[in-house]
Amino acid sequence: MRAFPSSSAAHDLLTFINASPTPFHVVESAKQRLVNAGFQQIKERDSWEASCNPGGKYFLTRNTSTLVAFAVGKKWQCGNPISMIAAHTDSPVLRIKPVSKKQVDGFIQVGVETYGGGLWHTWFDRDLSIAGRVMIRNAAGGYEQKLVKINRPILRIPTLAIHLDRQETFSFNKETQLFPIAGLVAAELNRTGGEDDPATRVVLETSTLSPDPDSFASLKAANERHHPHIVEIIAKEAGVEPSSVIDFEMILFDTQRACIGGLNEELIFSARLDNLGMSFCSIMGLINSLASPSALEGEHCIRLVGLFDHEEIGSTTAQGADSNLLPAIVRRLSLIGSSNNKDTAYEQTLSTSFLISADMAHSVNPNYSGKYEPDHKPEMNKGTVIKINANARYATNAPGIVLLQEVACREKVPLQLFVVRNDSSCGGTIGPILAAALGARTIDVGNPQLSMHSIRETGGVYDVEYAIRLFEGFFAHFGQLEDNILVD
Repeated sequence: MRAFPSSSAAHDLLTFINASPTPFHVVESAKQRLVNAGFQQIKERDSWEASCNPGGKYFLTRNTSTLVAFAVGKKWQCGNPISMIAAHTDSPVLRIKPVSKKQVDGFIQVGVETYGGGLWHTWFDRDLSIAGRVMIRNAAGGYEQKLVKINRPILRIPTLAIHLDRQETFSFNKETQLFPIAGLVAAELNRTGGEDDPATRVVLETSTLSPDPDSFASLKAANERHHPHIVEIIAKEAGVEPSSVIDFEMILFDTQRACIGGLNEELIFSARLDNLGMSFCSIMGLINSLASPSALEGEHCIRLVGLFDHEEIGSTTAQGADSNLLPAIVRRLSLIGSSNNKDTAYEQTLSTSFLISADMAHSVNPNYSGKYEPDHKPEMNKGTVIKINANARYATNAPGIVLLQEVACREKVPLQLFVVRNDSSCGGTIGPILAAALGARTIDVGNPQLSMHSIRETGGVYDVEYAIRLFEGFFAHFGQLEDNILVD
């Protein structure tokens, strides 16, 4: 009988996912783990000449939704290699519109827009809430950001009863039929002391604040653009008065918590496995590779993890993988230490570095087996998947497979291979984007899952530990392997 690894890593992943409904929260959850592991926060805007040294562990953020963490080997020299893993922090969601206040047929509704390519029909009839970041005016007159996560269901997108529309294929208009209900007009009027008649419904249409008549407002106040009660709930969670809320970026999330399922508790039922599954495994692989006090003693490389926002919408933003962030960081890191080759250190570092693009993969679906290439059907709990595409939708090539296979053999973790059918479309990752920007050797991998981009996805319990061990081994062994597997 084959022995499975422990399920403790999967339970830790559930904690990570349940705390992280937005990219802002993902970065905060990762930061907490890094700080507990002895990492020091630095800033892009500062000089690193005195702060980043061999033997140190550091992280930085951009927009609070993208994070890069790295540890510098004590034998690092200018121009040496960097072992890198890149994942993404975002998932397809519904985001509250800048002006979201709606009121139709006695219902309070919230205007939302789609983010990414979600399976939007799975969002109907779910117990939804909101989370994100809010910009507030503080007592000193400045502005600051606070993270907000409302833990109770306050929204729901209702389906139409089958008796009123017997369509065989469920279809809907995303602009007119995907708006959640937040409550009843009558209940809100009762809460605010109004009455349910046209003369008093103005309570729901105007701000409850009394702005200074002499002040100029370039935009309407938050509780004029959004339902005042929603602004009040956000303000309470942020610990401020509603009048202090200037703006916010809020998304909807399913309040049902991630959990372990299956007859033998071998499955994970969760939102946002794509791609919090790989974000978590990447961070934990880095942290675990540094668990020994002597982990960096003989290390001549830098170990780095990047968690990028906006992969689901193309990555071409300031905090996306197609930004200058990773190239700029690698350039600065390549110059750490004294050397006579600083003019070419960046290029030397890139030519010997290696990047793992970690994004969840497709498990075979038994109800749609014909959609998969017959000889490439990844299964859950049988290891991380190497993703290959002849048209470079993935960045994997043979030298990369050889390197990762060697790491997996040393760590005794299984791997799987995946290609799409010739008559099927293929998804994309940040792997080709970063490979083109850096020129570094790159491979695309991910743990297998079902129902990708659904509000509720399914993964394998034991694949979590497999991936963490694989990534930990990559960081631990890359310094020894990079000289042996080099193709110019």
